[in-house]
Amino acid sequence: MFISWRIFAMNHQRIFSVHINTMSYCKIKAILKRSKPLVPLRRNYSSPPGIVGNDVKSLYSIISPPVAKIRNIGIMAHIDAGKTTTTERILYYSGYTRSLGDVDDGDTVTDFMAQERERGITIQSAAVTFDWKGYRVNLIDTPGHVDFTLEVERCLRVLDGAVAVFDASAGVEAQTLTVWKQADKHKIPRICFLNKMDKTGASFNYTVESIREKLKAKPLLLQLPIGEARTFKGVVDVVNKEKLVWNSNSDDGKDFERKPLSETSDPELLKEAIEARNSLIEQVADLDDEFADLVLGEFSENFDLVPAEKLQTAIHRVTLAQSAVPVLCGSALKNKGVQPLLDAITMYLPSPEEHENGFLQWYKGDLCALAFKVLHDKQRGPLVFLRIYSGTLTPQLAIHNINRNCTERMSRLLLPFADQHVEIPSLAAGNIALTVGLKQTATGDTIVSSKSSALAAARRAGRGEKKSGKTSEEESLLLAGVEIPEPVFFCTIEPPSLAKQPDLDHALERLQREDPSLKVRLDPDSGQTVLCGMGELHIEIIHDRIKREYGLETYLGPLQVAYRETILNSVRATDTLDRTLGDKRHFVRAELEARPVEASPGMAMIEYADCVSDDLVQASREAIESAVHSACLQGPLLGSPVQDVAIMLHSLMIHPGTSTTMVNACISRCVQKALKKADKQVLEPLMSLEVTVTEDYLSPVLADLAQRRGNVQEIQTRQDSKVVIGFVPLAEMMGYSTVLRTLTSGSATFALEFSSYQAMSPQDQSTLLSQRSGLAQVL
Repeated sequence: MFISWRIFAMNHQRIFSVHINTMSYCKIKAILKRSKPLVPLRRNYSSPPGIVGNDVKSLYSIISPPVAKIRNIGIMAHIDAGKTTTTERILYYSGYTRSLGDVDDGDTVTDFMAQERERGITIQSAAVTFDWKGYRVNLIDTPGHVDFTLEVERCLRVLDGAVAVFDASAGVEAQTLTVWKQADKHKIPRICFLNKMDKTGASFNYTVESIREKLKAKPLLLQLPIGEARTFKGVVDVVNKEKLVWNSNSDDGKDFERKPLSETSDPELLKEAIEARNSLIEQVADLDDEFADLVLGEFSENFDLVPAEKLQTAIHRVTLAQSAVPVLCGSALKNKGVQPLLDAITMYLPSPEEHENGFLQWYKGDLCALAFKVLHDKQRGPLVFLRIYSGTLTPQLAIHNINRNCTERMSRLLLPFADQHVEIPSLAAGNIALTVGLKQTATGDTIVSSKSSALAAARRAGRGEKKSGKTSEEESLLLAGVEIPEPVFFCTIEPPSLAKQPDLDHALERLQREDPSLKVRLDPDSGQTVLCGMGELHIEIIHDRIKREYGLETYLGPLQVAYRETILNSVRATDTLDRTLGDKRHFVRAELEARPVEASPGMAMIEYADCVSDDLVQASREAIESAVHSACLQGPLLGSPVQDVAIMLHSLMIHPGTSTTMVNACISRCVQKALKKADKQVLEPLMSLEVTVTEDYLSPVLADLAQRRGNVQEIQTRQDSKVVIGFVPLAEMMGYSTVLRTLTSGSATFALEFSSYQAMSPQDQSTLLSQRSGLAQVL
């Protein structure tokens, strides 16, 4: 049977007849593509408004909103608390997706990497842009796994507010504490969303109490749940004394009823809501003087008469001051409570102009932006995420990178929507942008319009003194970047053949630029490439990405722990270097002392005795410091970096005309001599561990931890489970997830986070050194 397809050509108004049995699908598709109007066959966020069949909102409608209507927020939580599911519901209700994505099905917008969809976890932070009731929201979904905590750190650096998501059945968990501390460090106002209220064991009161006790925060209850676990069906809006009940027959959660609480239909709920509202008013009045004056002056007789608008404004001020945190609840998976969360984001979290940035006054409207993330696209090249603090970005704009002291030109300006991007003509201050064409810029770099603009802003700040190297004018304009944690795991990586080594180097260079927590070094003894990462999963993901994105079948060596070394006593050493190269004599004699210090930050401390000439030190300072730091990179026991050491230079003789290279070599050799003479100690990474397990399996878990040299600090009760909190050496945690699943029949979960370096016992150190030297007995 012949079927006719009628396609109207807009320019000639002609009708074509196409028969399926005589024409291939490819030809039909080509004609459809040429015909107008175009009906989109898939998600399309960049189509101009008004296209036929386009039922997804266009990002073009929200390009340039007023700054007061912008919200830059992040979603942060412990792993598996429901961050990505909440983000997916937000995009659906705001009109930017046609269907509800599911983490288990691997079809969410923000988890677009193959590794994320396979594992059901977020690995890379993803930015999406949408609007809600006239507000433009730039939202970043962050990872919850501890191996990717740097992703959270660099996103919080550029955000104005955050939503902390909690599993209502678990309360505050290990990674919740970590991300909360990160938000405290960057002074980010936040609101709490108690997710999974429909889950068995969910408890609103328990979770609120854990926020109060463990996070030392003051929760403001803006909502109360109607039912818990299986009976959860809606929430009570405490501020407006209304109830919101979702239709149980609705598949997508768009259909819900909001109505005032009344004495006749909801006497118990109304009583609870009035009590909660009065308590909320008292809390806010204690924290906000302006609201306290209003309440005591006009409404002291009856708190019920306090207008909702006045209370909301006061909650907004309290949230911005970080005196307390608003608390809401719901179930993202069951599509309940997300719309009120969106209202709270726009109502209580700050706009860019409300988040204080003191340096903006120096720029007076000139461009100032911070690069906080880099991605690599096969077609476009490096994509750099920028937070614009002042000024305006436009395509083809030449910008100056203060950190790299270079000028680059961006070719295109994009608006991010996870893995899809929309090209835009300009973007103003307060926004998050994606740029194409910046080949030198990396995470943490400060971007300005020109070098002269940066120096002018620095002079306005009154910092014009000269220093060695860069001028302090340039340094004063550097925005605070991101603190990159030291890696704790490392392993060797080899290409399938030597011919592929350049390809591997290229892949690793790109991955390092994307992920600053990944370190790559060359082993000086074996010549092998060594990967240094934050954990087993981190290394595994990097290995998988090299295979999928760069087509290289690489081989990983066994995972090794990143040990450190230190010394236990003070020692002196002397070294002399006397060389004649050509007709030039190079002579250096140095005497120095190495001594242990408590917790020196990272690199060795360098001190100079009074008898050492200041002129000599000034002339050779750079060579001396470089020599000490390079000598401490490889300790005498394992070749691991040396820490908690101070080096004091007691005497230094340099023959006139001696090159700085010779000074460097002599000092470096002298430091190594001192380290070898001292009593040495190996330090191993100690991890803080949190295991959540049912009482039935508690004993075998504790017995296993004792075998792993674990130190249990306390055992808490969380609903029907026990939470074991303690410390355990990282070397003992290889493959622990598999062992724990076996011991507990898959019912237990654990979270691991780096705590500190601790000294190994003499017996454990001796065993480790024997293993490393190949002398350990194989049983």
